[in-house]
Amino acid sequence: MLLCTILGRVRLLRVFYRTNRYACFLILPPFAVLLITSSMILSLPPEILLLNSPASTHEITNTTRVFGLNIRGDLKESLEDSVSSPPPLEIKTMASPYHNWELFNADYHEMLKRLRIFVYPDVSMNNESSPFARVFLPHPNPLDPKIGNYFSEHAFKLALLQSSLVTRRPEEAHFFFMPFSINVMRNHHRLHSELSISNFVANYVSRISSEFEFWNASGGADHFFVCCHSVGREAASKHFGVRNNAIQITCSSSYFQRLYTAHKDIALPQVWPRLRDQVLNPPNRRTKLVFFAGRVQNSDIRQELLSLWENDTSFSIFSGHPSFPYEEGFRTSKYCLHVKGYEVNTARLVDAIHYGCIPVLISNYYDLPFANILDWSRFSIIVNQRDVAFLKNILTTVSEETYLNLYRNLGMIRKHFRWHAVPMSYDAFHMTAYQLWLRRGLRRVVAL
Repeated sequence: MLLCTILGRVRLLRVFYRTNRYACFLILPPFAVLLITSSMILSLPPEILLLNSPASTHEITNTTRVFGLNIRGDLKESLEDSVSSPPPLEIKTMASPYHNWELFNADYHEMLKRLRIFVYPDVSMNNESSPFARVFLPHPNPLDPKIGNYFSEHAFKLALLQSSLVTRRPEEAHFFFMPFSINVMRNHHRLHSELSISNFVANYVSRISSEFEFWNASGGADHFFVCCHSVGREAASKHFGVRNNAIQITCSSSYFQRLYTAHKDIALPQVWPRLRDQVLNPPNRRTKLVFFAGRVQNSDIRQELLSLWENDTSFSIFSGHPSFPYEEGFRTSKYCLHVKGYEVNTARLVDAIHYGCIPVLISNYYDLPFANILDWSRFSIIVNQRDVAFLKNILTTVSEETYLNLYRNLGMIRKHFRWHAVPMSYDAFHMTAYQLWLRRGLRRVVAL
């Protein structure tokens, strides 16, 4: 009976094979399926068969251990997916603060060769030709401490005008820079209010769209402005094209705020003006666990932080100015808190990076600068605002090995948060310009 069954299936196999060669797997007996499957496995290339060798598994295990004890589901999946392609040769993905250094670096150099930006001529108008000339002109003293939190807005304009990316031929430009300064308008006696600023911007865009053809060609989708003042959001409110199409490069980059669109707009690092770089204090000279100093009146989460940890001796937390020099807190602490105030952004984040203090971000909905290039989880610690009560436990359970990796990676990415009058490779200007480069294919929203 068994022999007849097998012979019958063989005859059926011949019929099915003539009509559909894949149908044979439906009628083969189990031992035949096993035999065919084994043959297929043995025919695979050696490099695939060796993927689960002890050496490969050990390498992946070590990588996972360095960057945290608990692997998230998506990270575990990415590790499993990564075995299908060889690891990068120059920088190990898991050890690097970059998502993919090779991919970014190749495209970055392509940007340097090809990206062109046209600056509207208002940026070089005569200072006496208009009462609003200084709104467009480069700031005469960008290192003035009074500029403070708005330094990045002026630093970008100065760097752009000194860069090789500027073109005088608008027909070859990928983007068009509208050089008005929100910070200057905010301090201008005729343009101080939010209403006046938004009207000024709307009128300016109406003027350039009538004098030049470039705005109308794209509906403003290839135009951008830069601001580091929260009022900058409102500057776009009175003009449909500015609000929906133009790119806003802003320090106040919050997913939760209106008039900011993450896939269109760009997060700008908020940097305090500095004359020189700091030599980093090594980890063994950082005797304090946590440092924070700042106003708490405009922030519920800061008030909660103060009430929880103000009296903890391992925390140096101050409402207002600390009892020692502000810079000393960053230089002598392992972790420095970036806590949401009125906005998601503050200069404390880049202060921490500048002084080599691991940033601890407690600011929900913050669209972090350069997040599509930098993996912030590899040089900072991100804590949800609702978990601030567990802050000490979170920080004290970070292993020494993990901390040293965070510190090392922080040193690697510091150059991306520096401004120079004449831009330098991979600095804050070029990293921001690269964000523009990635948006060169965006299309406009059409008004109905």
